[in-house]
Amino acid sequence: MDNNNGLWIFGYGSLCWNPGFEYTKSTTGFVKGFARRFWQGNTTHRGTTEKPGRVATLVEQKEGIVYGRVFQVTNNTALPYLQKRECSLGGYLTIISTFHTRDGNRSFPVIIYIATKENQHWLGEASLRNIAKQITECSGSSGHNVEYLLRLADFMHNYIPEAQDEHLFTLELFVRSIIKEQRSVGSRS
Repeated sequence: MDNNNGLWIFGYGSLCWNPGFEYTKSTTGFVKGFARRFWQGNTTHRGTTEKPGRVATLVEQKEGIVYGRVFQVTNNTALPYLQKRECSLGGYLTIISTFHTRDGNRSFPVIIYIATKENQHWLGEASLRNIAKQITECSGSSGHNVEYLLRLADFMHNYIPEAQDEHLFTLELFVRSIIKEQRSVGSRS
């Protein structure tokens, strides 16, 4: 893999399954020193101002590893698109970190979009049950918040089965349980 041409963007949320931009290469792997958390609010894509959805961000965690997908971009359209999608609408900022391929044999710098508690959409920590409940109640212009969570979890299960992400996978179980309960109650009505 030639890492010298173009920029690399690391995706750990919807970019994994819906990049929305052209790229020349893509692979899966991880970054170190972070944990994925559903602590960022979203009032456009997966929620509204009245009912913000919850989307992933990365928070510092010394021994943490977050798996995701990296994209090599060489044209001039990806960065302006991501600036709007992630920063202007999403409240994220950019950092540079080191990406590691899944086999651990290669590493190279990547751009990562993260949200911090200083941004206007930050919701912060809550119990996983409360986060799951909020996810089941919200939708925005890109679809239901449940879709965001389940498509991300499915991506991890299918493309990076070795990924261990207790936060993501526990949320997935809670959300599936809430949906099952809602369907059960609905069928009895």
